[in-house]
Amino acid sequence: MKHLPYQDSKPQGAADFYFAINATFRFMVQRFGHDGFVRWLREMGRDYFATVNRQWRDGGLPAVAAYWREFFDAEPGADVDVHEEPALVTIRVHRCPAIAHLRGAGRTVAKEFCEHCYFLNQSRAEESLLSMTVEGGNGACVHRYAPRGVLVQGAGKIREVV
Repeated sequence: MKHLPYQDSKPQGAADFYFAINATFRFMVQRFGHDGFVRWLREMGRDYFATVNRQWRDGGLPAVAAYWREFFDAEPGADVDVHEEPALVTIRVHRCPAIAHLRGAGRTVAKEFCEHCYFLNQSRAEESLLSMTVEGGNGACVHRYAPRGVLVQGAGKIREVV
């Protein structure tokens, strides 16, 4: 079963897409401020990912784990482990493929880049009756998904990109 909200005929995406994402994040913050950036990410998590959010709500944590395995299999340069337990999915991003590609190309990474993983996916988790946290950032992080109300994001858990 396909878990991603898009179809692609190749096994992995094109890493140069990360240039567009980085530029988009920078533009959104400059044009709409940090609050506007966060609002945009939350809306995308809710609206664009609605089909996947329903899959997560209907399939629970096994559907979350399956999605992230498929997602990172399609990401060029990803070094990620997805660990599934009955009441917790842990995603350890040892090497963020986007940040690694941007840095390897000599690009300045938007300092808010890592925030997108939290705000976008936290919105998706809410829509799926789950809770979600992100710790780390700046090229390596840990995401956790659990039933609603189990996980609480602490302040300062997401590092800026430097």
